[in-house]
Amino acid sequence: MTSTLTPCPHLIGGEWLPATGATTPVFNPSTGDTIAQCPVGGAAEVNAAVEAAHAAFPAWRETPAVERARVFFRYRQLIEQNYDTLCATVSREHGKTLSEARGDVHRGLENIEYACGVPTLLFGDTLENLARGVDCETINQPLGVCVGITPFNFPAMVPLWMFPLALACGNTFVLKPSEKVPLTAVLLGELIEKAGLPKGVFNIVHGGREAVDTLLTHPKVRAVSFVGSTPIAKYIYETGTRHGKRVQANGGAKNYIVIMPDADIGKTVEALSTAAFGCAGERCMAGSTALTVGAAAERLLPDLVTAARAIKIGRTDQPAPAAQPDMGPVITSQHRDRVLSLVASGEQEGAKVIADGRGLKVADAPRGFYLGATIVDGVQANMTLAREEVFGPVLNVMRMDDLDAAIAQANASAFGNGAAIFTANGRAAREFKHRVKAGMVGINVGVPATMAMFPFTGWDDSFYGDLHIQGKEAVQFYTQQKVVTTRWFGGDVGDVWKK
Repeated sequence: MTSTLTPCPHLIGGEWLPATGATTPVFNPSTGDTIAQCPVGGAAEVNAAVEAAHAAFPAWRETPAVERARVFFRYRQLIEQNYDTLCATVSREHGKTLSEARGDVHRGLENIEYACGVPTLLFGDTLENLARGVDCETINQPLGVCVGITPFNFPAMVPLWMFPLALACGNTFVLKPSEKVPLTAVLLGELIEKAGLPKGVFNIVHGGREAVDTLLTHPKVRAVSFVGSTPIAKYIYETGTRHGKRVQANGGAKNYIVIMPDADIGKTVEALSTAAFGCAGERCMAGSTALTVGAAAERLLPDLVTAARAIKIGRTDQPAPAAQPDMGPVITSQHRDRVLSLVASGEQEGAKVIADGRGLKVADAPRGFYLGATIVDGVQANMTLAREEVFGPVLNVMRMDDLDAAIAQANASAFGNGAAIFTANGRAAREFKHRVKAGMVGINVGVPATMAMFPFTGWDDSFYGDLHIQGKEAVQFYTQQKVVTTRWFGGDVGDVWKK
């Protein structure tokens, strides 16, 4: 059995190092089988990786920005050449459908493309004659060793949110991927080596709490990027900043989608199904709560329930061109059980399950971690199901009397990641986008996740920090600004200035 497992080494200083101690199993969620053993690295591995990155920093920093950009042009080409392998790896270790895995890799590819433009992204400002004979300029310089701690739900996209731009800006990097999905990170590391990145500039360390804490407290780490749950994001931010690091920590979410009575029902059902059940609901931008206004519930719910029941759930690890399901499994059996318990709590507190995905069985994968699309109507604000992030294929329905009540309900959440409204009324849309408390807002767009040139802007308990992931804010996060004021005095230079 062990001989068939996929290798999962650390990458430290340009060397691929196998596990030498404890490991944790990596599952194929579609079947429940163990496909790899992820090393549980600790302080020793982290220290070695940070030292390697620190040693590689001076030479990489001095590499011209255009040369650093060329590495990422080559990296982009290698990602495209290995696109199918990357997508299959994502599907196998995460459970995404093949189309979802393609989206995961493609959104990561967009961030590589953005990093290719780093020579212009690093431009500073100048002002001649700030005072008489005095000029002033700003210079954006790299920080040093940067760290990425990434979650399981987007094995390719989230790491690619971080390290391409950090490296292109002249930093070195240590990636600590989720122990649930380490194989995609290993493949990304192999490809960036082939792109010509010098040894030690990019490192991968697998591990758990000890590895994370060592990264957060290491004196040679300058900045930490994190995506995960809110309690851990808060811990990452507080610990990292207490030890003098820049931190951007993206947490959880409870994203509300308002459906007005005048919404186009066909398009709303399609968008809401994708927002709630896409990626099995395991994404921080999932539309997990529908706020139906007035008569919208009666117009929406029959078609929405029909659509949910029609979603085909099954194995996502079948090689193309095998038929793909509409939705795959959740990440582990423990996570499935947690989602089930939250649905049960909603029932116990008075809500009604109107589309029930519990007890779903997939005939050719009886040990897979499956849960069907589930809709719970009559959810009230005081229910556990309404307050906690479910992170599964479950849509809450809360009925509102008017738009004011819907906005108030959305704004009462401790989170502030995304929110959306479906309406044909421009005034309602404007009122919503102006007043709703969320960093990313969609108008007739169910998942308002931003592309690489825009920041991923969570608010409140969805984000801890000042500068967000992606876009110009990320360039600011991975660089420090130097302001140079210059004045020159005349000297004995002969007559070279004279006509």
